[in-house]
Amino acid sequence: MRMSDRRPDTAGRAALDLYRSAPASVRTHVAVRWWSAPFPAISAALPRAGRIVEIGCGHGLFSAYAALEAPDRTLVGVDIDADKIRHAHAAATGLDRLQFRVAPSGAVPDGPWDAAVFVDVLYLLPAAEQQRLIGEAAAALGPHGVVVIKEMGTSPAWKVRWNTAQETLAVRVLRITEGGSFDFVSPETMAGWLEELGLAVEHVRLDRGRVHPHHLLVGRRA
Repeated sequence: MRMSDRRPDTAGRAALDLYRSAPASVRTHVAVRWWSAPFPAISAALPRAGRIVEIGCGHGLFSAYAALEAPDRTLVGVDIDADKIRHAHAAATGLDRLQFRVAPSGAVPDGPWDAAVFVDVLYLLPAAEQQRLIGEAAAALGPHGVVVIKEMGTSPAWKVRWNTAQETLAVRVLRITEGGSFDFVSPETMAGWLEELGLAVEHVRLDRGRVHPHHLLVGRRA
C-alpha cells in the first residue's frame, strides 16, 4: 500500500478536524492513529446504520470516523481512561450521533447493539479476559448484530517485533495507553472464540504494505 492511499478521505478529514482545538499531544496521537491503522476497512465491516459501541475507544477517533462516514449510524465509545474520554467529549461537541463514556475495564454497555467493535485494545488484557469480553460483547448484540475486531497478528516475526517495540514505548514508557503487559492472541484463536459463540466468522488480513500485522475479524449472527 502506498502512503498516498492512506490519506484521510472526506470523513477522515472531518474526524481529524474535530480535534483541531485539542492539545498538541492529542492532535499528534490521533494523526498517528489515522496513518498507522486501516480505519476505512474497519468501518466498512460495520453496518451502515444502527447503534454501534466501540469498546476501548481511546480519544475516540475511530468512533468519530465511523459516525461521520455513515450518517445513519449512532456511535457510543467507552474507555477506562477518563482523560481520553474528556478529549473525546470535547471533539464530539455538537454531534448528537456520537457519545463517549468512561466505563470500567472489561465492561460492555447494555445493548442491544447492532455492532460491537474493538480496535487495537484487546491485547492489553490477558487472553482469558479477552475471550470473556468478546463473549459479553456478542451477548449484547441485537438479532442481526456483528462483532468486529481489529487486532495485531502473531506473524510475520519482524512485524510482531516492530509492533511490540512500539507498544512498549506507548504503554510502558510514555504511558499514552493504560496497561502494563501485552497478550497478543493469534487471529485463528480469536476466530475460534467467535465460532464457539455461534457466529459466522470472516478473517481478513489488512497488513499488506504496512509495518504492523493488522488483522480483521468479523463475527456475524446467522
